Amino acid sequence: MKLGLSLGYAPPGTNPADLVPLAQEAERLGYDSVWAAEAWGTDAVSVLAWIAARTSRIKVGSAIMQIPGRTPANAAMTAATLDLMSGGRFILGLGTSGPQVVEGWHGQPWGRPLEKTREYVEIVRAALRREVVRHEGAHYRIPYDGPGATGLGKPLKLMLRPLRAEIPIYLAAIGPRNVALAAEIADGWLPIFVAPERFAEVFGPSLAGAPPGFEVAATASVLVGDDVQALRDALKPHLALYVGGMGAKGRNFYNALVRRYGFEAEAERIQELYLSGHQREAIAAVPDELVDAVALVGPKERIRDRLEAWRETPVTTLVVGSPDPQALRTLAELVL
Repeated sequence: MKLGLSLGYAPPGTNPADLVPLAQEAERLGYDSVWAAEAWGTDAVSVLAWIAARTSRIKVGSAIMQIPGRTPANAAMTAATLDLMSGGRFILGLGTSGPQVVEGWHGQPWGRPLEKTREYVEIVRAALRREVVRHEGAHYRIPYDGPGATGLGKPLKLMLRPLRAEIPIYLAAIGPRNVALAAEIADGWLPIFVAPERFAEVFGPSLAGAPPGFEVAATASVLVGDDVQALRDALKPHLALYVGGMGAKGRNFYNALVRRYGFEAEAERIQELYLSGHQREAIAAVPDELVDAVALVGPKERIRDRLEAWRETPVTTLVVGSPDPQALRTLAELVL
């Protein structure tokens, strides 16, 4: 199992440039990859370019670049440029985000995200192979010939010669059909909130068709220390936000995932409290068992024992979600 570092997306009032020393420490420790995310604040591309310029070996991956935020041609241009400038170290992680962000921030229809993702990846791959891009799909038409078209659109191919014509593409996915799509059309999958003991039951059928060499880069929050309860409590606001507040009732993919892990009543309660404005109560409603299921917390010995369950899964890269250099060093000692 390889190790990665998740930088996430910078919270309000922080500068992602301050994370450079953390990425450099991960590289020094032998980590395989570092990942940056985007929501509706800092973008992933700028952060990864900054990190790539200040490292020399570690791979840089987007987890994720939001599909509704860029045309597939723009994503291909960006991927080819980052890969060239980093010396072939870029991993293109893509995802749709959720309907609140897609429609509320990007101003795009939610529509049929699986179909859209399939077309998007197809176009990106064609562009990176420097094919003349032509696509007639339900979501993308290149050259565009719909309402308002001038008729002057010309099929083009990427001017830049990519360092690699096959830049790895990973897809973020949570639901069964989304995960199955990743296994079918992508080189890897980016899961979040993995409960290793439930991995085979929840994700196994969706991954049944994954080809040999398929990568699974799973992010887990990691906090190292002796006070296990305090560390659990420190992670509960993060879990409450996602399970309770990331999406509307009935359209929260993280909430649905936690239910599939067996926390149906707890997920219902957390969401009910969060959406009604009772965030503190929602945080308090996050059970210790859920934190233990999806995160690595406690002293080094406890984390070492918990890693045994991770080693039984198809996860190929454990992406450490922690701003603490001590957590990075602990995982390096235990895994590398």
